[in-house]
Amino acid sequence: MMRSLFPSKETLSPLALVERRRILVRLGLAWLVMMQVMMFALPGYLRPEAGPNDSLDVLDWAIFLMNWASLVMSIPVILYSAWPIWRGLGDAIHAHRITMDVPVAISMIAAFIPSVIATLTGSGEVYFDSVTMFIAFLLTARYFEDRAVQSVSTGARDQQLIGLSAPLIERANRVATMFVIAQLGLASVVTSYWWVTQPEHALSVLVSLLVMSCPCAMALAAPISLAAAHATLAAAPRMSPEQIVCLFTRTRRITHQNLYGALIWHLLTIPPAALGWVTPWVAALAMFVSSAAVVLNACRLYRVPHTDSGLTANLPVHTG
Repeated sequence: MMRSLFPSKETLSPLALVERRRILVRLGLAWLVMMQVMMFALPGYLRPEAGPNDSLDVLDWAIFLMNWASLVMSIPVILYSAWPIWRGLGDAIHAHRITMDVPVAISMIAAFIPSVIATLTGSGEVYFDSVTMFIAFLLTARYFEDRAVQSVSTGARDQQLIGLSAPLIERANRVATMFVIAQLGLASVVTSYWWVTQPEHALSVLVSLLVMSCPCAMALAAPISLAAAHATLAAAPRMSPEQIVCLFTRTRRITHQNLYGALIWHLLTIPPAALGWVTPWVAALAMFVSSAAVVLNACRLYRVPHTDSGLTANLPVHTG
């Protein structure tokens, strides 16, 4: 019988269970608000298509009300659901280093504060739907990442995984960190150009560029693959040493596929965002797609036969 890819409640400490519930509450709130705010944003998307016979006054009044409703509903998501991001930003500032939370926090601030100002003044673009979507997708990716890390930590008693985990996680973190640093530099240059040439589009380009380039998938690459490998080992404890070597070889290969595949995806999506062809909500969707692809690719490791006699079919024996 297959075991779960992630650790069960019985294997977690009471403190870890409380933290998991807190994460799920934050995640649920973010998704609930995101869906509602996207409905509130509909009048704003309809206005450019309004014809001469439509009542623009009524539509503008609806947009004004929906913007206020979106603002009120977005505040709990910004302050509560996104609290781990703000905490990570504080830790990064205190440690004088750049982490993934830095561009994430910058993109949220760059989208939320101007949206609040536009709502208060009654003029300008609002991005509450993009902000809540980004937070919901980001928290979902991080939930899978945290569960994967817990799975690997829970299986740390299995000495077979110790030598495999550290170098893969270290490489993924190094690549993600270098990408974040380069991303912030590029975002500064591109935004400066737009601010000089077409300042009305500079904010949208900045938010789209930071959101689409969020390296969530790269951070997820190693933990999710290691969690799949651990689940396979736990479900088939009588694997031979040769089959274990083969499993670890496949784990390294899939981790590298996830890591560098996500990197290539982000590099390909940066030019459209920099050129202003991508709206912030589309950027958030593209970020989520890359994380989902990493999870699905890692699931290829989780193929456990019902009997040991079938191991060779799923895990071909070799030492390469």
